[in-house]
Amino acid sequence: HPTESGFTTDVLALYDWAKARSGNSSILFWGHSLGTGIATNAARKLQEERGVQVDAVVLESPYTNIREAAAHIPITTIYRQFPGFGYLILDSLALGDMFFRSDENVKVLACPLLILHAEDDAVLPPHLGRKLFETAHSTYKDKTKVKFITFPEKLGLGHDYISFNPELPALVK
Repeated sequence: HPTESGFTTDVLALYDWAKARSGNSSILFWGHSLGTGIATNAARKLQEERGVQVDAVVLESPYTNIREAAAHIPITTIYRQFPGFGYLILDSLALGDMFFRSDENVKVLACPLLILHAEDDAVLPPHLGRKLFETAHSTYKDKTKVKFITFPEKLGLGHDYISFNPELPALVK
């Protein structure tokens, strides 16, 4: 079954494979939604265990940590009112070793970090992306390496369509 450690190990194996074939090309980690936790895990592990910095990390529709994300996703709305919600739902993720602590990971990263969030994201509220940005910005030594871009509701990008924005390549560059 999928595990946080397994996801991270898989990304690092893919990184090694790509790095061996990329020459001098830049390699960045791009995570969307759940993948944002995996991207920050892999970037941190690469930096701390190998002394290697990924060229950049892009987080699309991110969250701070999986517990906080689960507390805010719409499917949990009806369950939040019941006693034991925290224990039965939120704490069960920890029992499965699922933490995805992007909020802790960004505190130690030094590579360029770009956070993208749509104002009309109905799955992961934009305030989670903003909170993650504030955590990173407050701890990064070089504050110019941390950027947060929001996309207005009128674009209708929601949770899944930031990558369809025609301006995205220029924004990432």
